[in-house]
Amino acid sequence: MTGKNRYPTTPDGRYFVAKNRLWRCTDPRLDDDEEQAQVNALMKARRAVKSAKQQNDDAALKKARSEVQRAKEALGERGPVWWNDGAPDEGGRAPENSSYAEWWEKHR
Repeated sequence: MTGKNRYPTTPDGRYFVAKNRLWRCTDPRLDDDEEQAQVNALMKARRAVKSAKQQNDDAALKKARSEVQRAKEALGERGPVWWNDGAPDEGGRAPENSSYAEWWEKHR
């Protein structure tokens, strides 16, 4: 389990597992201030998505989703991977169908 939450984290710290899927962790190279700024931007964008849906405003929804994407990329959770060893992005895969299958079997 990670220190920040209750989700199991892969041994290399790249992913956590939730709802039987691998989700990319935040880039650990971000300093605390930058990470917090991006988390704040992400939460603001998610509130904007909710508001745009409630108002049935397609243009605002598109803009808000773009802001969510921008914040997730800044956090390293989407876009180019933050590691540099050539390992592919396995985000969204079931852990048992990934390179982490052996770890997951022992971990569960």
